[in-house]
Amino acid sequence: VLVLVWVWVLVWVWVCHGAVRPADPANSPRLSSDDVAVVAVPAAGVWRPAGRSIMAALTHLRTCLECLCVCACQQVDTVAADSLLRKDGGERKSNLKTLRLGPLTKRGFYLAFQAQGACMGLQSVRVFFKKCSALTRTFVHFPDTVPHSLVQQAQGQCVDNAIQQGATLHMFCGEDGQWVGQPSGACACRAGFEPLDAESRCQACLPDYFKMSLGADQCRRCPDFSNSISGGSAVCPCRPTYFRAESDLPDAPCTTPPSAPRSVVPLISDTSVTLEWSEPLERGGRHDLTYVVQCRRCSSRERCVPCSDSVSYRPTQHGLTQRQVVVWGLEPHSTYSFSIQAFNGVSQLSSMEPASESVNITTSNNVPVLVSGIRRSQATENSVTLQWSIPVEPQYSILEYQLRFCQKKQDDSVSWQYKESKTNHVVLGDLRKGTQYEVQVRARTTAGYSNFSPSSTFRTLPDDDSHPHLLVTGVLVAAATLLLIIVIKWLSFLMFYTIGTPCKTSLSKTYNVSWANIESRFPLPTAGIKVYIDPFTYEDPNEAVREFAKEIDVSFVKIEEVIGAGEFGEVCRGRLKVPGKKENYVAIKTLKGGYTDKQRRDFLSEASIMGQFQHPNIIHLEGVITASCPVMILTEYMENGALDSFLRQNDGQFTPIQLVGMLRGIASGMKYLSEMSYVHRDLAARNILVNSNLVCKVSDFGLSRFLQENSSDPTYTSSLGGKIPIRWTAPEAIAFRKFTSASDVWSYGIVMWEVMSFGERPYWDMSNQDVINAIEQDYRLPPPPDCPTSLHQLMLDCWQKDRAARPRFSTIVSALDKLIRNPASLKIVSREGGGPSHPLLDQRTPPPLSACGSVGEWLRAIKMERYEDSFLQAGFTSFELISQISTEDLLRIGVTLAGHQKKILSSIQTLRVHKSPITMSMQY
Repeated sequence: VLVLVWVWVLVWVWVCHGAVRPADPANSPRLSSDDVAVVAVPAAGVWRPAGRSIMAALTHLRTCLECLCVCACQQVDTVAADSLLRKDGGERKSNLKTLRLGPLTKRGFYLAFQAQGACMGLQSVRVFFKKCSALTRTFVHFPDTVPHSLVQQAQGQCVDNAIQQGATLHMFCGEDGQWVGQPSGACACRAGFEPLDAESRCQACLPDYFKMSLGADQCRRCPDFSNSISGGSAVCPCRPTYFRAESDLPDAPCTTPPSAPRSVVPLISDTSVTLEWSEPLERGGRHDLTYVVQCRRCSSRERCVPCSDSVSYRPTQHGLTQRQVVVWGLEPHSTYSFSIQAFNGVSQLSSMEPASESVNITTSNNVPVLVSGIRRSQATENSVTLQWSIPVEPQYSILEYQLRFCQKKQDDSVSWQYKESKTNHVVLGDLRKGTQYEVQVRARTTAGYSNFSPSSTFRTLPDDDSHPHLLVTGVLVAAATLLLIIVIKWLSFLMFYTIGTPCKTSLSKTYNVSWANIESRFPLPTAGIKVYIDPFTYEDPNEAVREFAKEIDVSFVKIEEVIGAGEFGEVCRGRLKVPGKKENYVAIKTLKGGYTDKQRRDFLSEASIMGQFQHPNIIHLEGVITASCPVMILTEYMENGALDSFLRQNDGQFTPIQLVGMLRGIASGMKYLSEMSYVHRDLAARNILVNSNLVCKVSDFGLSRFLQENSSDPTYTSSLGGKIPIRWTAPEAIAFRKFTSASDVWSYGIVMWEVMSFGERPYWDMSNQDVINAIEQDYRLPPPPDCPTSLHQLMLDCWQKDRAARPRFSTIVSALDKLIRNPASLKIVSREGGGPSHPLLDQRTPPPLSACGSVGEWLRAIKMERYEDSFLQAGFTSFELISQISTEDLLRIGVTLAGHQKKILSSIQTLRVHKSPITMSMQY
């Protein structure tokens, strides 16, 4: 027994102090299955090492044990069976015990199991630890983490090519081996790299792709005219000869300097030249296009040298945004070379010289003569009135004078002040008393400025010289006051002896009757309505423009496209953006280059007229641009353009009630004009504009009266020294140039006929002389097809020969309002009948079948040539087949518009009736 006890003690000491050795932390900080050794101690007290495999040891252990002791240098726990015996037929029971060992401070440990005599077996042992597996989230990588406590904090780091954003990167690992919550902080892919695999890594952009900033954006293809040779590019460099301006973003396309301006056209005078040019063919892909004008004076003996400082440029020499400049101060009979250079935002980055276009000019020698005879006509302490002789100009009339003056000083320093005058005298004010001034004057004609006259010297009056003038002025004022008192007394005396006499009654009656006659013959404007003021009554027409039209800064306007041409220049569509207001489309009329002062006044007179009108059926004036070239008039933009062409494009697509609504708007606008005592003179469908809501507005004010004799427009015919539209003009206006609101009513009747015929030309192909002859014989236009009788009767009323018998526009508006309120009246269609007082002209009768050579000729004769191919494809190739066409056939052919169907069927019906040729003539 003693021997067995000593053996047991020795084994115990060896297990506790020998088998479990301190581990070297430097070799491995991790725990593995190789660091665990299992020793089985049977009840008999004989040690049997189990080696490194627990299950193998347990397999060879067959001894019945009372209990097992688990030791790690010391006993950890005791595992006992819950039931030692097993009843017959009962289940075999096993005990499961989970022990937590730690915290560990060394590299490893040994496990030993001691049996203490219990009759039980150790079936299996599993030694394990839990960890949080490596995780990558929002471009942050967290490594494998073993929790040493309830929650273990793990530090993360950004994946390759990612940059940390925000707070410190960390995440918590739970004791169950699961990550807890969301990571703190995040990373993002750097410029030139894009996210991939659900934000787990950053991949470099491919060649010709780029990413300009930090973030989760994807790589984009390089902008125009740039590329990236290698991957991972944050910016795509520009190709050779292409650049980015400093203000351009890195993702902006690369641009190049513009090409040269084109077609430089000089307008030469004696001492100035106006240069105009066209835009470069290539803008370089930019919109910040500017121009610079270079001036060089050339001589036959010397090379060209830069122009002197006396040459000035209007509006400027550098940074021009418009394609026109006026160069002043040139020498007469001299040769100059002008170069127009085009610049944009990248021109300064290019090593190449700016592209330019040059033109050589020679100024003429027709310089205005010098102004002479400057004299002082009056002087005060602080002002001087000067006069001079008018130069004799056999070729040019003098437009204005320019005077410059300065205080005469002992030194050579000169500070000139300038003043313009339309006459040959001027008053210089705000001068110093008793001071000597030096004055020079020059004249301006259409050929340019003359040289300044030789200097003349004048002095203002000192204090002593002013007293006599004050005395004389006081005497004159007193005398005038006394004379005024005498006149008032005399008038009062006459009135006193006149009151109460029989003359008063007769005079009063005479005045009342005369006033009543005046009112009946010349109705006064309605109270509260403004009266139109003719801008040509102003001594200076430019004053009318300033009073009635608003000046607009040219930088607020952007021209987009040319939509037409007018008498004075092009008509464009553009956009107007005034600061603080909504941007809107405008129509822009421009004054073409090379205009005279008279043409400029005539052009701007329309703005002076239009600016006085405010009515929903009158075109609205937005403003004018006169401070720069070209001169412009801006009006509201009407999307559907002129009424006549709009109706022709939409032939048969509007109902009678819609057409009457258009006519009512035109009549309302003309009623407003007549109440303002304005006579239009050129009322026609071509001068009515239509917007997107089918609202008609009267336009084209003032231009018709200024058409020149050499105008190529066949609409206007010479008559008594001017051009008038014969087909729309009342007979008294044609014969005697008598334009009144009544003559506008006649023109309105023609507009009604145009509207109801969908833009048909009045009087068709008749010559203007035939039209005049027919009207003098009291012939009138017949009703258009399907025209309501009431509307044609209103036309005939407008065409009364006696202008006093024609309705007023207020009456016309009322009549149209009644038709709109009673649409049934528009269903009564006119039949050509006229009357004894107004026989109707025959409409152009479509030619019979025998008069047409083919189906195409017949369709062109009735203006239905658009359906020629459809007729031929449907098999209607002969007149015999055409005469049998029905409405169903027309629908099958593709004629779906009701108006076109009626026109074709009416022509076919006429062709059936007329068996023999009928000539296309007017019957009187």
